[in-house]
Amino acid sequence: MQSKSKLVPMIKRVILIIFSVLAITCQSHNKKASGPSVSDFRFDEQDILQIQQGYKDQKFTIQELVQAYLDRIEAIDKHGPGLNSIICINPDAIRIAEELDRELAAGKSHGPMFGIPVILKDNIDTHDKMPTTAGSRALRNSHPLKDSFIARRLRDEGAVILGKANLSEWANFRGQLSTSGWSGVGGQTKNPYDLSRNPCGSSSGSAVAVAANLTMVAIGTETNGSIVCPSQTNGIVGIKPTVGLVSRSGVIPISFTQDTPGPMGRTVRDAAICLGAIVGVDSADEKTQASKGQFYTDYTQFLHKDGLKGKRIGLDKSALGINYKVDTLFNSAVAFLKAQGATIVPIGPIDDKKVEGYSMEIMFYEYKDGLNKYFRSLGPNAPVKNVEELIAFNKSDSIELRYFNQKFLELAQLKEGLSSPKYKELLAKMLRGSREEGIDRVMNASDLDAIIAPTGGPAWKTDLINGDSFQIGTSSAAAQAGYPSITVPMGFVEELPVGISFFGRAWSEPILIEMAYAYENGTKYRKAPKYLNSK
Repeated sequence: MQSKSKLVPMIKRVILIIFSVLAITCQSHNKKASGPSVSDFRFDEQDILQIQQGYKDQKFTIQELVQAYLDRIEAIDKHGPGLNSIICINPDAIRIAEELDRELAAGKSHGPMFGIPVILKDNIDTHDKMPTTAGSRALRNSHPLKDSFIARRLRDEGAVILGKANLSEWANFRGQLSTSGWSGVGGQTKNPYDLSRNPCGSSSGSAVAVAANLTMVAIGTETNGSIVCPSQTNGIVGIKPTVGLVSRSGVIPISFTQDTPGPMGRTVRDAAICLGAIVGVDSADEKTQASKGQFYTDYTQFLHKDGLKGKRIGLDKSALGINYKVDTLFNSAVAFLKAQGATIVPIGPIDDKKVEGYSMEIMFYEYKDGLNKYFRSLGPNAPVKNVEELIAFNKSDSIELRYFNQKFLELAQLKEGLSSPKYKELLAKMLRGSREEGIDRVMNASDLDAIIAPTGGPAWKTDLINGDSFQIGTSSAAAQAGYPSITVPMGFVEELPVGISFFGRAWSEPILIEMAYAYENGTKYRKAPKYLNSK
């Protein structure tokens, strides 16, 4: 038996060892619980040109890149901050990447989208193992009978469709007091700059996935604000094209007059590259017939650092005076544009306020017609056959109507068909008011190349009880006219990004891209999110 004098130090050493082990175990547990570092990503903030150079230099394979993004989604989207931006992963993504690697090894020529990971908003059809749901539980097992035009073009270009992005259910046109970024299938998407704040909608998941480096680029859709708002709120570039530049066939619709898909990227160049890959005339979408001679398969030819020099730009003041912090950033943007050789021309109201009301009524007519046609496209096994059945499904479901109603679906169901004289009258009034008497009038009067406005305000706190809290929005003029708009990061309010919009006449994507690129190149406001949580 040891003496007491020797036993006490030994006991102290044992206790110290036990506490040290417990401390290490606790640290290990905490590290595991918090997940991998959000900045520990080999391809963080890289652009398409860098990736293509990496392939050329054989620094990595397409399979390695795709696997890295899939791992990133698992670590950041499903765990870690838990952004919840991806609704479905493509189970064939690695197989597709391996096939593309074999093409590269065989020396086959390829374009800039070859081997580039893309996320599609989950209202864009793919004929593969992924359903297309619009975020609705009614469509959670719905598999379209063919690819959308966009999906087919991207596959032809060699892009890798990684998966589908969560969205505001039914593209945020279902009912009152909705919360952007929430869907019955996907739940709530979070803003990566502040997890307690909203990502805006309806292309919320697409924007968050790009912002958080879960993909190189994404495709969103817009009827009014659904590309530009989430892009600006998540610190990225979003292009809302002229209606008809990009086909809507195979895209779950709201409005035949206003709907358009568009690219979302971390840079103007990436968004422009992606735009060139998805444009084209589609016999299944009559709106695209007007794009003949108006589209380019390479929009990077319009990327000029001096693209603001000599431009005449109208200043839309309608959103100023609401948030002085946004005003301060916008005033700095205006000063920069002037310094780059642009002439800034203050303008009055762009259109009659009645146009907004016309647009809403038109959407109800077109929503019913478009949804019913889409359901028919799913064939005899369509989960729901028409809007009436969708309304009934939502009433019977335990989740769908938990947070907000389906008033817009119900109002749409009451409308007549598109042959209705009332519909035709409203459509004529809206197009005239938003085009000839709206954007075209203002731009012609002052010989403008574009119009600028703050895209929106800082992200609001997500609130499933009261719904969204929009403070600033300037998307309506371009949306109602069916004209193009581009949003680019304009700076930050605290840690929250806000954007500036460049919009203009139909088919003016080239000049808007030129100006947006020059602004981006001279300011470089884009910065990666920090995944803060301001609870």
